[in-house]
Amino acid sequence: MEFASSSSSSSSSFLKSEPHFIYDVVINFGGEDIGRRFLSHLHYALLQAQVKTFTSEENGQEGTKLEEHMRAIAASKIAIIVFSKTYAESICCLIELEEIIECLKTFGQIVLPVFYEIDPLDVRDQTNDFGKALGQTANKSYSGEQLEHALSRWSRALAIASGITGWDLRNFRHDAEFVEVIVNRVQTLLDYKDLFITQFPVGLEFHVEKVIGCIENHSTKVCMIGIWEMVGSGKTTIAKAIYNRIYHLFIGKSFIENHREVWDHTWPLHLQEQFLYDVLKSKFRLQTTWMGRIMIENELCRKKLLIVLDDVNEIGQLQNLCGSHHWFGRGTVIIITTRDVDLLNRLKLNYVYRMSDMKENESLGCHGFSEAKPRKDLNELVRNVVVYCGGLPLAL
Repeated sequence: MEFASSSSSSSSSFLKSEPHFIYDVVINFGGEDIGRRFLSHLHYALLQAQVKTFTSEENGQEGTKLEEHMRAIAASKIAIIVFSKTYAESICCLIELEEIIECLKTFGQIVLPVFYEIDPLDVRDQTNDFGKALGQTANKSYSGEQLEHALSRWSRALAIASGITGWDLRNFRHDAEFVEVIVNRVQTLLDYKDLFITQFPVGLEFHVEKVIGCIENHSTKVCMIGIWEMVGSGKTTIAKAIYNRIYHLFIGKSFIENHREVWDHTWPLHLQEQFLYDVLKSKFRLQTTWMGRIMIENELCRKKLLIVLDDVNEIGQLQNLCGSHHWFGRGTVIIITTRDVDLLNRLKLNYVYRMSDMKENESLGCHGFSEAKPRKDLNELVRNVVVYCGGLPLAL
């Protein structure tokens, strides 16, 4: 256990921890025709929704910048795969598909398959015209053992991708409805909404920078940090500010505020279900907390997540949600705020950050006044109050 009351390290190295996301969505598709029709509508709708998207109108043609596409795939939170009748005719599409499945396995990339004018079973089993096109594409580029290996890899990747829950055009009235459903799901998964913080967060930035500086920056590890201080010191506000600053760097996130109070009034099972929904944006019905633990580990063990558990006061509250580092993918950051330093001592944390007593003006700015300083005629009175309250914002 290492205690740190301050840190001079910059947050820049943390911001570059792997995987480093540049795009929200990458679109994998093949065929000029679908690019001009459906894909152009989907791409435009995503951009209108302010979703940072990587695609190319020439994605299915030979001679495209395959390396650029591979880098974009590895730097994207979500991969939309548009399967069509001409998809298997493009070797670039198939190679990119392999990379998407690799990203799914290594850091839990979210994969959304879309079946446009093609039967999902044809993709899964490589049958009918889709299967023939796959064989022809492989024969054009490989022979002998290389041919067998390529077909085996592509077949496995196609089976995995087509087995993931997605959308079939045949279940929609028209392309516009199809696109709307896809974009809505992407927005739900990204969930780019800041948490509310007090309107006048005086002195907040100082603490935020210090805590971010304490975060373990090694991309191969799960980082757990504790924020400790007595009630009213602003732990929750600091945790929210950190969350708002960095949540876009993660593939999933959860902020459980007033964890102690929620635990006292909610079944642990329901808390696990809420936690899974926060991260995956899918509803789960759990029968036991043991099942919940298994589900959390199985579903999240590859994902880079941001998890904040606010106001924890019992070790059992953590065991059902964050029982082990192995439950989460590399680069995951878990922040625990508490009043109980003994609890933090029992955990395998990377750092503990103690909230130092706020200065007079910071305390007044947080909860006393709608500005950093009180009116001059109240100076003497409020300074006496600050001293009496020990500088705690909530006490004011």
